[in-house]
Amino acid sequence: MTDNLILKNIIAAKRNNPYTENKTIDQLRKETGTAGALIPLPDNTKFKRILAGNVYAEWITCGDVDTDKIFMFIHGGGYYRGSIAATRATVARISAEAKVRCLSIEYRLAPEHPFPAAVDDTYTAYNWLLKEGINPKNIIVSGQSAGGGLCLALLLKIKENNGFQPKGAVAISPWTDLSQSGKTMITNANIDPVISKQYLDRMANLYLSKTPNISPLASPLYGDLSGLPPMLVQVGSAETMLDDSKRFVERAKEAKVDVQIEVWEDMFHGWHGSAHILKEAEEAIKSIGLFCRNLFN
Repeated sequence: MTDNLILKNIIAAKRNNPYTENKTIDQLRKETGTAGALIPLPDNTKFKRILAGNVYAEWITCGDVDTDKIFMFIHGGGYYRGSIAATRATVARISAEAKVRCLSIEYRLAPEHPFPAAVDDTYTAYNWLLKEGINPKNIIVSGQSAGGGLCLALLLKIKENNGFQPKGAVAISPWTDLSQSGKTMITNANIDPVISKQYLDRMANLYLSKTPNISPLASPLYGDLSGLPPMLVQVGSAETMLDDSKRFVERAKEAKVDVQIEVWEDMFHGWHGSAHILKEAEEAIKSIGLFCRNLFN
């Protein structure tokens, strides 16, 4: 099957199960739980459940890795769903490419646990690594979608508390603006098969509760980005959330952050999860691996 046909088939499958307002949170949670668990793990993947402070987490490795180098990963899911299991295959592939040990964390979810629970858990897990004797210069933090927003919020929280920043960050299609004010929310509405403004507005309200939607620890786009570590941002050109990445990168550059952005042509939100069948997903993960290896060297 050609790469083009594989991409078309993935997008068609996503369009066959569109988001609707009448789907309950439980229904939406079950959809991702089932899909993520079916993605095959690459050979030589090992994983072990642990407690990072009081946060459930999993050590994930694939092949030969440098156990002193840590890639801390935060899953996505609109702050209300998602899991370690749903992203295990993606994280394992990153471990193999970056030659690092990955810590994937399971933060508390909204609406049962609204903001700032997810940020607090992420911060707890990061500080647990430091208490375990890991040098922050040996840590790269990362996340996808809501997890991408969380990894950037983590950097702001570390800065707020005068802590030690990690060596770098990798934000994959990060949700940086919970007010949904990016132009691509409208201009990409018809080509994004996964994420709509209507959907994000609902999930932002669940997560924020009474918090203003431009609070920096919820929407890192509105934070003071000066002093943040080097970062890589990846996003698909077909995403409604494209401007969440582009505007964040512009603001980071203005703040003199060493930041690079990769806009992947025609890619949809969450394409990394299809790396077992989609070449562009495999290549994007290889690019993350290269970024990490270069930063750690």
